[in-house]
Amino acid sequence: MARSWFQPTPDSLWNRFREKPRLRVASLFNLVWTVYVFGDLVFAQKLNPHWWLATLMAFPAFLAIYAISYIRPIRQAPWFAAAVALLAYSIMGINASGGACFMIYACAIMGFEGSPKRCYTGMGFVIGGFALAGTFIYTWPPSILATISFIALSVGSINVIYRFNAQRDAELKLSHDEVRRLAAMAERERIGRDLHDLLGHTLSLITLKLELSRRLIDRDTDAARREMEEAESVARHALAEVRSAVTGIRATGLAGELASARLLLNASMVQFDYVSNLPELPERLEAGLALILREAVTNIHRHARASSAEARVEVKGGELTLCIADNGSGGVSAEGNGICGMRERVRALGGTLAFESERGKGTRVRIVVPLTAADRRLAPTTEPGTLGLETRPTS
Repeated sequence: MARSWFQPTPDSLWNRFREKPRLRVASLFNLVWTVYVFGDLVFAQKLNPHWWLATLMAFPAFLAIYAISYIRPIRQAPWFAAAVALLAYSIMGINASGGACFMIYACAIMGFEGSPKRCYTGMGFVIGGFALAGTFIYTWPPSILATISFIALSVGSINVIYRFNAQRDAELKLSHDEVRRLAAMAERERIGRDLHDLLGHTLSLITLKLELSRRLIDRDTDAARREMEEAESVARHALAEVRSAVTGIRATGLAGELASARLLLNASMVQFDYVSNLPELPERLEAGLALILREAVTNIHRHARASSAEARVEVKGGELTLCIADNGSGGVSAEGNGICGMRERVRALGGTLAFESERGKGTRVRIVVPLTAADRRLAPTTEPGTLGLETRPTS
């Protein structure tokens, strides 16, 4: 029983930080502020006679409560916050800086519990108890009480915001997983329909011709041979169509990637617009551009801090141009955030990549790929109009 008590539970903060080791390090680094428990040694003109006894009893107790609060279920956070608050109330008359420090940690622990309403209610009780004890029992100056209460509320609010953002990120991840699952299901259904439409009639025709040739083989050898040759021709044609269909299934279409980008960025509160009347592109280009677009959108999602973004495609003068822009923070390094990978993919297509990323003015990526004569036959006969890249800045 004792052993299980000291093992992290699945819904503990320690386990939730498993995917982000830096947060585990931060939770340990946060203990550096406990140096203020010994602040009276520096700031107090005279120590209480019981200062050392109270401090040496309270400090190890606080460390134990703090450590256990990270490995027990988050729903138990109010109990650990209350325990730390009681430590603060009990020693604030003997060790003033230690009592204030413990009270701030109590609000920090409370900030991880449940909904913001419950967090702030708990912090209200902790700060209220501290204010009452400081006013009526220890007669602290109101300015000191107000300052410490404000610091405690601010620290607790930081953890409330972190918890809210972590919950929102988890919900977004679930929604993205659901979108991918539904997209995969729709793709499987489409593949099934395509294969049925593609092979159903063809296989029936081959079967019919082979049955006819079997009946004719004894009476009219030439006619039977013609039927078998036609069946062979139909089978070869069907095989070519199946290969084409499989190639199309393997390659990610640019239109599909644009739709996925909109789902991802809109879920992240980024307005994403793109040109819907895309020209028909060669498979070689479409698959490569789809991967480049995915990398660019991932950069926007992870690093840009943008509120809007857009993608435009233009075919003009024997060149295909893909432009992606956002109104985020900018300042992207020429060798970072996936730019090198995008540049290599563009180079493999025989194109060039240029980008602008002034700090505070967003990022614009422009990819130009030359079209061969065969590619140009697939391009639309009417050229799209001029497509600007003036992304409106956030207000």
